[in-house]
Amino acid sequence: MKTLRTPDSCFDNLPGYDFAPHYLMVPDTEGGELRVHYLDEGPQDADPVLLLHGEPSWCYLYRKMIPILTAAGHRVIAPDLPGFGRSDKPASRDDYTYQRHVDWMQSLLDHLQLNNITLFCQDWGGLIGLRLVADNPDRFARVAAGNTMLPTGDHDPGEGFRKWQKFSQTTDQFHAGGVIKGGTTTDLPQAVIDAYNAPFPDESYKEGARQFPMLVPTTPDNPASDKNREAWKQLSKWNRPFITLFSDSDPVTAGGDRVMQKLIPGTRGQKHTTIPNGGHFLQEDQGEAVAELLVEFIRNNPR
Repeated sequence: MKTLRTPDSCFDNLPGYDFAPHYLMVPDTEGGELRVHYLDEGPQDADPVLLLHGEPSWCYLYRKMIPILTAAGHRVIAPDLPGFGRSDKPASRDDYTYQRHVDWMQSLLDHLQLNNITLFCQDWGGLIGLRLVADNPDRFARVAAGNTMLPTGDHDPGEGFRKWQKFSQTTDQFHAGGVIKGGTTTDLPQAVIDAYNAPFPDESYKEGARQFPMLVPTTPDNPASDKNREAWKQLSKWNRPFITLFSDSDPVTAGGDRVMQKLIPGTRGQKHTTIPNGGHFLQEDQGEAVAELLVEFIRNNPR
């Protein structure tokens, strides 16, 4: 599998981002390896908070949340999915599959020996993260889901997602920073938009960003549908704390919080919150508020 690696210089002097990079090599199903980047902040002996981003963002999305979480005494792990951020980027769209990304993140959990995990997941971070929870229920202590879903293809994904999917396949220039800007309620400084573009020096680095919308199960016979159905069977028995922290202005995932509250037992009795003035990328719009709610969620639900 051919991969591309964004030059380190692309990540120099990004506003609000002063975190040391960490790397590990994860195996691929075809016998190769690729390099995954992750942040590892806070006390190493604390239980981990795992922050999983979606597309086309990267762990830069969590820069406002990490200092609040570490100040509260938590260890924070924030990886870049392969194809994004400082992680290696498979050069062919055919090399991007849903299952591969689940497997690559499973390798990260195993390599770092993460247990007693609190997961916060948004967008594709939920599609991957909730599968990890279903596959490793004893390794997760709590889950917080924000603006995400675990689709099986058995239900209409909605007009908002269909428009996004069409745009991702038809636009001549896939402007990652512009996508983030369009999915927020606040005005982003140009330097922040540029930071979201930093992982993609040219269009050849964006095969993952273009392919991810096509990997979402939107029909019942999608290759990932059966495994997502199996994951829902596990989540329907999940009794550990599970909270929804959705925003009020996301046309793509609106209503997904109510589905989770209905189907996942661990949601009962939790302080679910609809965060005001937040778009799809609520970590960008309301990162500090999300972090404070996450700290409260952990404090109110001790192991």
